[in-house]
Amino acid sequence: MITIRRAGERGRTRLEWLDSRHTFAFGQYVDPEHMGFRSLRILNDDRVAPGAGFPMHPHRDMEIVTYVLEGALEHKDSMENRSVLRAGQVQKMSAGRGVLHSEYNHSEAEPVHFLQIWILPRERGIAPDYEERAFDAGDGLRLIGSPDGRDGSVTIHQDLFFYAVRSGTHALGPARGAWVHVARGSAQISGHALEAGDGAAIEGEAEVRIEGGSGAEVLLFDMA
Repeated sequence: MITIRRAGERGRTRLEWLDSRHTFAFGQYVDPEHMGFRSLRILNDDRVAPGAGFPMHPHRDMEIVTYVLEGALEHKDSMENRSVLRAGQVQKMSAGRGVLHSEYNHSEAEPVHFLQIWILPRERGIAPDYEERAFDAGDGLRLIGSPDGRDGSVTIHQDLFFYAVRSGTHALGPARGAWVHVARGSAQISGHALEAGDGAAIEGEAEVRIEGGSGAEVLLFDMA
């Protein structure tokens, strides 16, 4: 079964400096019918104005993945990590027992566009940690995150595999499901036409077929 969540159905937070679209309930966007999918809890599509951003704030017991699509995002945290993430870079922060961090648009002239993804960890109270990588979404599936950090992926403390893909086929094991998000461009997902910002929950299927158009970038989350 494939259940499509169109971009225009998402929640929205609109501020002078922020335009954020919420696939799942988040902050003041309350939606009991869309509280996440399996261990995938938050998928926010954020655009932040030049020089603006989120000041230092706390997190705990959450795997937080930041996927930059355009521009540059400046990160600081209480683990003494300092970095500027650019398009094609991915950051993973395991909040564990607790961490503080801030995120700002590094540019004073250009907006930054990124996805922030929250994944429920398989256990609470782990030691916080941080990783970042640069990836390309080519044909076939490029592994971005995994439970064991295989093939150069970031380590996600959950039975979840996170891929970037333009076109390819992914087999789903027994009792596993997938969430697909079209980050940019358009794609056919197992015969269904999706555009940028659209998502789909996939359950009870043996495989997911992705056929991306020109410039497509699709994220796939395979979960227990």
